[in-house]
Amino acid sequence: MTIKWVLTGLVAVVLMSTACDNSKKLTGGNALSAGLKDAYKKDFLIGTALNTAQIQEKDSTAARLIQQQFNAITPENIMKAEIIHPQWNVYNFELADQIAALGKKQGMKVNGHTLIWHSQLPSFARSIRDIDSFRTFFTNHISTVAGRYEGKIASWDVVNEALNEDGTMRKSIFLDKLGPDFVTEAFRLAQKAAPTTELYYNDYNNEQPAKREGCLRLIRKIKEAGVRIDGVGIQGHWHIGKVPLKDIEESILAYSALGLKVMFTELDIEVLPRNFSGADVSQRMDNNPTLNPYVNGLPDSVQQQLAKDYEDLFRLFLKHKDKITRVTFWGVNDGQSWLNGWPVRGRTNHPLLFDRKNLPKPAYHRVMNLKNVAPEEKKAF
Repeated sequence: MTIKWVLTGLVAVVLMSTACDNSKKLTGGNALSAGLKDAYKKDFLIGTALNTAQIQEKDSTAARLIQQQFNAITPENIMKAEIIHPQWNVYNFELADQIAALGKKQGMKVNGHTLIWHSQLPSFARSIRDIDSFRTFFTNHISTVAGRYEGKIASWDVVNEALNEDGTMRKSIFLDKLGPDFVTEAFRLAQKAAPTTELYYNDYNNEQPAKREGCLRLIRKIKEAGVRIDGVGIQGHWHIGKVPLKDIEESILAYSALGLKVMFTELDIEVLPRNFSGADVSQRMDNNPTLNPYVNGLPDSVQQQLAKDYEDLFRLFLKHKDKITRVTFWGVNDGQSWLNGWPVRGRTNHPLLFDRKNLPKPAYHRVMNLKNVAPEEKKAF
């Protein structure tokens, strides 16, 4: 055999090995042969929020990752009122129908997000002055949308973010037009339109003591009215190094004590600087270079802190797996995250378990490794 053919063979072997390694990274390989949904299948659902392109499976790599890792999906935007109900008697169900069909095809639970929210309302609804007309919009919207997907999706975030940080009712068009009972009425209408669909209240910071107490009062009020509410969603928009584990645990116990299922519905851990907490989309910050320090990737120290935060969080989730039914990440990968555009536009954030190339980060492996430790170690939290 000549040297030329030996060299050619070596090159071929190297190329094949490289291709194989890349394939393993993209599709899972040995490291990702079992996804999050498999590791946690006896504990709780693992979900993700999907954007329009992902709902339509336009990116084959992302589509494989979603199928491999998740068994629950939530539409990021396309079921919000401004998209699904753009005019008084006009509904746009095309994309919502597609996510319902995707869930059925892939065997994934679909959570509808969201029926009533003060943000992302269609312009016609904001311009309604007459209270009776606004009530008609409110009633028709819930009845029509929830009714269409009865039996097609598993659950609804019926009302989203109705509370202030101190636990009082948020000043919103719904509170202004319909009064403080609008939340109970929304659940009543949803229960009638979708009798077999699970109904949730969803909010951010409702693990914090004051807001938690307001959320508990709101839930009791719904239940005392004889109206069904099945669970509460804690969104889980937290910041690196500051995940409030004690408050989260106390909230799991408090909500569960009311007979509710507990979900973590919009999980991400922000790594960039911010001067306020929570997830109020109306809040913004002025941009400057110091607020976007990781354009070229995370330093190892930050990457490891993110991994530790996720590990600690999932250790807590496992401790209370009998009370938690779903953990949903707000996005599939870092590039998709809403935190790239809020509260400062154009930043490079890194809050999820998969990077911009859909590759697993150290945080992913720490979360997966929790399922491989000895039982006594799991109790160490």
